[in-house]
Amino acid sequence: MAALLALLLGVSLALAPPLAQGRSLRFVTLLYRHGDRSPVRAYPRDPYQESTWLQGFGQLTQIGMLQQWDLGQSLRKRYHGFLNASYNRQELLKFPLSPCPRYEQLQNETRQSIEYINKTRQNLEFLEMVANQTGIRDVSLESVWNVYDTLFCEQTHKLLLPPWVTPDVMTRLKQLKDFGFEFLFGIHQQTEKARLQGGVLLAQIRKNMTSAANVSAPQHLKLLAYSAHDTTLVALQMALNVYNGRQPPYASCHIFELYQDDDSNFSVEMFFHNESGREPFPLTLPGCEQRCPLLDFLQLTDRIIPQDWARECQVASNVQDTELIVALAVCGSILFLLIILLLTVIFRIQSQPPGYRHVSNEGEEQP
Repeated sequence: MAALLALLLGVSLALAPPLAQGRSLRFVTLLYRHGDRSPVRAYPRDPYQESTWLQGFGQLTQIGMLQQWDLGQSLRKRYHGFLNASYNRQELLKFPLSPCPRYEQLQNETRQSIEYINKTRQNLEFLEMVANQTGIRDVSLESVWNVYDTLFCEQTHKLLLPPWVTPDVMTRLKQLKDFGFEFLFGIHQQTEKARLQGGVLLAQIRKNMTSAANVSAPQHLKLLAYSAHDTTLVALQMALNVYNGRQPPYASCHIFELYQDDDSNFSVEMFFHNESGREPFPLTLPGCEQRCPLLDFLQLTDRIIPQDWARECQVASNVQDTELIVALAVCGSILFLLIILLLTVIFRIQSQPPGYRHVSNEGEEQP
């Protein structure tokens, strides 16, 4: 009986999940959005100009400061015992990207896509209405977010909006603003866009995690915090294919956690903190589990990591096109000169007085 109990106990222990205490957090990466702010600008007919806002345009408000404080409190609680109780400058950093001609070319190609053209046609009258009401000369799918952002900030701060700004108008503006994110990082050639945008930041995140997984190297850095905008978060999440299609709220935070597992291998877990007072919810990289082995995470994200960002940003046909244009210009100039020369010769021939010719001597007196 005792032997049977021992056997059953052995089997149950073998089937039981690994003990949590054998798994340790090794490294954390945070990418967080700023808190509530004043509008970046006002539209021409906006009743609320810069003087309405205490600190001016584009500045963190007291609400935003509180949101950042709440985020900090949440992160402090989450990483209690992992980070020092007091600030250690060796454990925190901030990440500061430049023009990319190839990305701009991809954006121009996106503007020619069926989806973009149809979206413009479907909303043409609405965009014209917004332009007339705001006094903005031209409102497009790419610029309409400015109007929504200003109205959203004013609405958030209990300012009375103009009569034309109905709930339906705000809903439609929000939908077009969200489409703007799709335009920036998706719709056309999403993988290549990811390599030129979100993949740049992800490459650095992967590099830092790989370094942290090197158990033979001394490790002082525990956490990297990247202060960012909504577009930075969307670029990263679309590159990872975990974007939910909605603008990240103020003080939202994408979390990468690197763990050393019981078997000494490493795994990555991702979370998204998007609501104050609630635990961040898990994110799963497509093709992997929520607790994704580091090697699998690296393999699955390889395709969106630029190998040489500066080179990939160049428009591949730039040099060839330039040489072709120069060659065509030279040939065209030579042909033009030849035509001018030919016409000149013809003109001179036609305008030249007639030369000597034989004249009959009939009727002339003979000596």
